[in-house]
Amino acid sequence: MGKPVIFISAGDPSGDNATGHLITALKKIIPDIEFFGLGGPRLKKLGQTQLTQSGDLAVLGFWEVARRYFFFRKLFFRCVDEIKNRQPAFVLLVDYPGFNLRLAKKIKPLGIPVIYYISPQIWAWGRGRIKQINRLVNLMLYILPFEESLYGENEVESEFVGHYLLDDIPREYVKSPLPGNKQIALLPGSRPQEIDRMLRPMLEAVRLLRKKYDIRAVIAGVKDCYDYEKVLRDYEDGVGLSYDDSRRIIHDSQLVLTSSGTATLETGIIGRPMVVVYKTGFITYHIARNLVKLDMIGLVNLVRGEKVVPELIQGEATPKNMAAALEKYLVDAAYTERVKQKLDRTPDILGGPGASRRAAEIISEYL
Repeated sequence: MGKPVIFISAGDPSGDNATGHLITALKKIIPDIEFFGLGGPRLKKLGQTQLTQSGDLAVLGFWEVARRYFFFRKLFFRCVDEIKNRQPAFVLLVDYPGFNLRLAKKIKPLGIPVIYYISPQIWAWGRGRIKQINRLVNLMLYILPFEESLYGENEVESEFVGHYLLDDIPREYVKSPLPGNKQIALLPGSRPQEIDRMLRPMLEAVRLLRKKYDIRAVIAGVKDCYDYEKVLRDYEDGVGLSYDDSRRIIHDSQLVLTSSGTATLETGIIGRPMVVVYKTGFITYHIARNLVKLDMIGLVNLVRGEKVVPELIQGEATPKNMAAALEKYLVDAAYTERVKQKLDRTPDILGGPGASRRAAEIISEYL
């Protein structure tokens, strides 16, 4: 019997990070495993044979994806052909539902097991996809505890493994005390489109706050992703920039101003009061508004089941509103402490450390 081979489709930076931890754990069980498909720098470093460059996959929004339809169509059929030719032991799909669920449909007739790691956000939109998942996916490994009822009620073969971030964030950062240094971490996102929309409004919010308070800000940048320095030329002193070190920046800051996404959970695990902002393209927003039926979008709020930290969405995501939401933390110590206490429960709600090991043990049974 040859070396076990699997196909992995992890199309965005957080998926690459999560799957990197999973593969590291899986290699401890099956050292000679080989894997190919779609991923980012972390999976490439671990040995994944990749069918396209990771930067080609990091596209955000309905309209942005539609504009690159022919690229994704060609890549899709290349993935199908490679899977047919190599006949992997199973296919591991990671989030990225628009691409991955279509891929699962093509794979199903081949008789190759499909494992899905990190559920698509069907609890927010696309609940009709639950029947499709039940039909196409052999096993769903989900990382958010509130997804249990959704899959259990619909009889999807599934297991809660916990959140990979608790394997990734340094233990000394988790639920750490506030530094009290009046530093604000700015997390404008990890994709060029979202950084372009959010960075300047965030910097304007800092400018407004600096008129009244002795604060400084640090941008958590992503190297080779965006020209942050060009934007910073328009702003006075008091704003720093650090690359690929977002957890340390969050840990070393008293407050965080962050784009919606996985970063809100990172910030919650570390225990930093935050303001969550989200702004996308006009077409994407209006499509999403008709699809999403939630009154919250921040993952840290969804996990807690209440709006623990403020959210500023689309037209509300103005510099003035951001500054006002951050100012409340600066002037109201009791409010800040209440938020901090609620955020410090996040790691326990997410299942504690060991998610990647638990997922690897389950997956190894398929081999």
